Amino acid sequence: MTGGRYDLLIIGAGPAGLSAADAAAREGLDYIVIERGLIADTIYHYPVGLTVFSTVNELELREGTLRPCREKPTREELLSYYVRFALDENLHINTEEEVTNIERAGAEGFLVSTSRARYETARLLVATGAGGCPRRLGVPGEDLPKVHQRFVEPFPYVRKDVLVVGGGNSAAEAALFLSEGGARPTFAIWRSDWENRDPKRGAIKHWVRGPLETEIERGRLRLLLFSEVLEINEAEVKIKDDAGALVTLPNTAVFILIGNDADLTLLRRLGVEIEQAGLSEVPVYHPETFETNVPGLHVAGHFTHSRHIKEAIAVPRRIVPLIAQSLKKMQSV
Repeated sequence: MTGGRYDLLIIGAGPAGLSAADAAAREGLDYIVIERGLIADTIYHYPVGLTVFSTVNELELREGTLRPCREKPTREELLSYYVRFALDENLHINTEEEVTNIERAGAEGFLVSTSRARYETARLLVATGAGGCPRRLGVPGEDLPKVHQRFVEPFPYVRKDVLVVGGGNSAAEAALFLSEGGARPTFAIWRSDWENRDPKRGAIKHWVRGPLETEIERGRLRLLLFSEVLEINEAEVKIKDDAGALVTLPNTAVFILIGNDADLTLLRRLGVEIEQAGLSEVPVYHPETFETNVPGLHVAGHFTHSRHIKEAIAVPRRIVPLIAQSLKKMQSV
């Protein structure tokens, strides 16, 4: 099935993709957004009832348009805001459609195959999130049905022994929600992460850490400073603490929340250069245009060093007008 020809095809309908679509519409480009999940899919997969870390001015697509009930929005408020923005602006978004292949179409342009159609586009902007590839521990038992890479809500785990493994806010929040929700959680975190108090180095946010420490003091949440998970089986987990001692925990469920990586498979096939950025890999791109070494292919959001949601929204506003200018020059030749 032919999906049509466009000036710009945007992959991903998260904050970066929505911002890019909005900018493309303002520039008068013929564009389409392809999203394998739902609008703001990463936010949709946040835990139910979660309060989002970022402040309103870092999240909104139009100044003064995000009005949460409290200082910071909940998952539901933010999700509703992004969906309503897409509807009100009549953004051209195809949801639940997955990009399966990207090919070059001569010196200029791309052929993009999806689960539904095949598109031609002069320019391509990849703005997908990090939900595609959860990081793994690589330990025996990690593939058991009771092991999860996403936390949704605590209620199925009331009075059950649950292990949360991770060092960041997602793991800390899951442990907190489980404790407050009536589970018997153990929070396994590396000492360096637990002792980290620097927000610039990914420290647990203070409004999460305070209640978390309260739950620990009350004896409702066990904190385990660990070095290695050794084995997960049906009834227990074997883990080595940071002093080297073996700890065996009774267990019903395990949440491994150690981060996610963007799926770079299609970009690698296309010849995009990739570099290491901490624990993650990102495409090599021009600092002003965010264009990769493959001409006409740009990146934004989690595919870049500008991963914070505020920058994910700001970058497309800078680069889409540059893309529009390049297309005008190409058409005038």
